[in-house]
Amino acid sequence: MADIEKIADQLSELTVLEAAELTKLLEEKWGVSAAAPVAVGAMLAGGAAEPVEEKTEFDVILKEIGPKKIDVIKAIRQITSLGLKDAKEMSETAGVKVLEQAGKEAAQDAKSKLETAGAVVELA
Repeated sequence: MADIEKIADQLSELTVLEAAELTKLLEEKWGVSAAAPVAVGAMLAGGAAEPVEEKTEFDVILKEIGPKKIDVIKAIRQITSLGLKDAKEMSETAGVKVLEQAGKEAAQDAKSKLETAGAVVELA
């Protein structure tokens, strides 16, 4: 069996053009197709793209209350622990932030509860 470390070292020394040529040769020899030869070439050249940072905090915005106003008010009270009067006022304000800077799970949970109650909700 071939020395895998040696092969890996040799592959990492290839230029992008050489990597593309190798890809084409292996596709022809093995009868397969490489899914992303450009990405392989970039990785071999040491230019791996930086991962996009995932958003961790979300605002839960009430866009529309929908037909079930009472259910939406109950959901707002459950999510925010507001009193009835404050939750009612919040439900009557278009574009109001029900939660600000909430974690991903909390925001998804709040969105789910509000949508189940009939509201139109957006995470921002």
